[in-house]
Amino acid sequence: MERSDPLVLRLLDAVTQGLNVLGSALILVLMVLFGIDVGGRVLFNAPVSGVPEMVTLSIVAIVFLQIPAALRQGRMTRSEGFLNMLHARAPGAARWLETLFDLIGVAVLWVIVSTTWPIFAKAWDTEEFIGALGDFTAPVWPVKLTLIVGGTVLILQFLARIWRRHLL
Repeated sequence: MERSDPLVLRLLDAVTQGLNVLGSALILVLMVLFGIDVGGRVLFNAPVSGVPEMVTLSIVAIVFLQIPAALRQGRMTRSEGFLNMLHARAPGAARWLETLFDLIGVAVLWVIVSTTWPIFAKAWDTEEFIGALGDFTAPVWPVKLTLIVGGTVLILQFLARIWRRHLL
């Protein structure tokens, strides 16, 4: 009989997939915008204002929107030679080593998220923007918020991996 994940894990996976779709949509929007910008430059000598700034902001947002899904789907880049050998010889030790890696991931992401929060709050309070006044400006806070949300979901996915590995 196939096991079913608890509701909380299914909800986490749904949120993770939603962020992934949002990241893909952002990539599509950037591709269209970039095409319009290049066409405007070549055909009319009139680039779209702010495209470099939007690309700069969006790259970080896309990474943090899509990395939780990459982790959930087992698509994070890693070398598995030693782990495969350890799984064959000592599966319990391999599970605990993977748990240690996941806990390190939680710790690193916690540092990133917790240090980004004050930066987000400052960007929100001061209405920080990127660009040049009179030409193009965009607020910075949405990207900082995306980093916090995506980082938090990634922390939860690391913890879900531990839960699935040891308790399910």
